[in-house]
Amino acid sequence: LISGCRFKDIRRNLQKDIGELKNCGIQDIFVLCTRGELSKYRVPNLIDTYHQHGLCVHHYPIPDGNAPDIATCCKILEELRACLENKQKTMIHCYGGLGRSCLVAACLLLQLSDTLAPQQVIESLRNLRGSGAIQTIKQYNFLHDFRENLAAHLATKDPVLRSASR
Repeated sequence: LISGCRFKDIRRNLQKDIGELKNCGIQDIFVLCTRGELSKYRVPNLIDTYHQHGLCVHHYPIPDGNAPDIATCCKILEELRACLENKQKTMIHCYGGLGRSCLVAACLLLQLSDTLAPQQVIESLRNLRGSGAIQTIKQYNFLHDFRENLAAHLATKDPVLRSASR
């Protein structure tokens, strides 16, 4: 759940949550919540608070239950891969850590391995995160169409850039 979230019967302590992130060595955080969600869950200044604690924030607001467009997904994956290649401890979060976060993790896995099938990735994430991982039909379909949409998106890019990124 969102660091410091206070909603219904949930009462998280923001300072304690950030302390735990720092203790785990987290350096980069990908926040997939919208600003509206952060307000709804009573942490409107969460992104600023992360910055104040020296965390590098990558904010990509995706409405709950949705998937990003393919261009945004590519930007997220590019930044995520850079973090991981630089051995930075990185966290991806949305509200509950099942829909949007798992979707981004699944896309990363599909991008990293040509042999994994979308259904295998979904099953792996559900084994790790529970049966609620990849929550909506929209997210499910996005994953199943990911490689095709990625290839089409990359085909629209400048060929010089494409060859450099391979």
